[in-house]
Amino acid sequence: MFNWTERPASALANGAVIAPDERLPWLQTGAMGVQHVIAMFGATVLAPILMGFNPNIAILMSGIGTLIFYFVTGGKVPSYLGSSFAFIGVVIAASGYAGKGPNANIAVALGGIVACGVVYILIGAIVQAIGTGWIERFMPPVVTGAVVAVIGLNLAGVPVKNMAAGNFDAWMQAVTFLCVGLVAVFTRGMLQRLLILVGLILATLVYAALTNGMGMGKPMDLSGIANAAWFGLPTFTAPVFTANAMLLIAPVAIILVAENLGHLKAVTAMTGRNLDPYMGRAFIGDGIATVVSGAAGGTGVTTYAENIGVMAATRIYSTAVFVVAAVIALVLGFSPKFGALIQAIPLPVMGGVSIVVFGLIAIAGAKIWVDNKVDFSQNRNLIVAAITLIVGTGDFTLKFGDFALGGIGCATFGAIILYALLGRSRN
Repeated sequence: MFNWTERPASALANGAVIAPDERLPWLQTGAMGVQHVIAMFGATVLAPILMGFNPNIAILMSGIGTLIFYFVTGGKVPSYLGSSFAFIGVVIAASGYAGKGPNANIAVALGGIVACGVVYILIGAIVQAIGTGWIERFMPPVVTGAVVAVIGLNLAGVPVKNMAAGNFDAWMQAVTFLCVGLVAVFTRGMLQRLLILVGLILATLVYAALTNGMGMGKPMDLSGIANAAWFGLPTFTAPVFTANAMLLIAPVAIILVAENLGHLKAVTAMTGRNLDPYMGRAFIGDGIATVVSGAAGGTGVTTYAENIGVMAATRIYSTAVFVVAAVIALVLGFSPKFGALIQAIPLPVMGGVSIVVFGLIAIAGAKIWVDNKVDFSQNRNLIVAAITLIVGTGDFTLKFGDFALGGIGCATFGAIILYALLGRSRN
């Protein structure tokens, strides 16, 4: 499994493609591993912060999850696993999280995340046994595009309503997404690839100058960073299993299937290698990683589009790079000082970044429609997409006794059921 064929460093200068079962010399492989950690960093720490989870544990579990994924797929699928944004809406709903500080009901949410991982594993086992055709029939591009878009749109109220306490904070959110936009448009290379992280750093510097320097808002408190130890065990939390939380969060497995399916199709297109035979293993690996993460106090995980983007830019698909990145994440997860640094980021800055990230998720759904040439002149597609978007964005909720299925859940199942019910339509 670790028998990668070594390619010389000169292969980079010649523009060669490094295949999943190949690797560069360890020095270059290590550098690429660091790059992948940087690429996943922003989203992997942002998601737990938005849910009131410990970002140190999220980073730690992303490393463990990536290694689990590597072994379950036999080292054949190059992917990094990080915190999934698909969980944010349902975790907030299940735990009643207000958007600030640690989540007091994290244990209940963790039970739901573990349940979701179990469902995901079962789906993977079915795919491994009979193939992926049934998933693609139930979740064509019009459905997956709408569901992905809803993930971002449903979360829009979190940064707008809960992460700006006053007018100054709202302006700082605007400054933040402007910084991200400037980096995205006017930089090139890796700076452009790291638009979220670089934009966040720039906005934090502006915030510090205006607050600590000019007294215009709540100043940044860096004492936690100075007092934190360099290394130490993070605080783990055990899950608590309740029917409501499990029924609310477990359906996210459908969204994770859609994400993972799309990511593997993208890697297949880039590498020229058919990864369909490993689809079931990929689902199982991601599911096991989600169970392990939830059992320790971490977020649910998914394969990361950010790291697929890095592979596309570098044309280096070596799975050895992801093993290195996972080990680096493990080390960072055991650093309280690293966690204190994350916690010191001003809430309005995180809010501005959240606006960008949630918007990008929504646009990713629309991109699925464009890339797959979804025909909206067909009423079937038009109705499915229209209803799904409004149900999800408006947080339409259906109650079954004590159980409530919120906007993302209703949108996901509604899109699948609507598409099936309208299947006989000719227009």
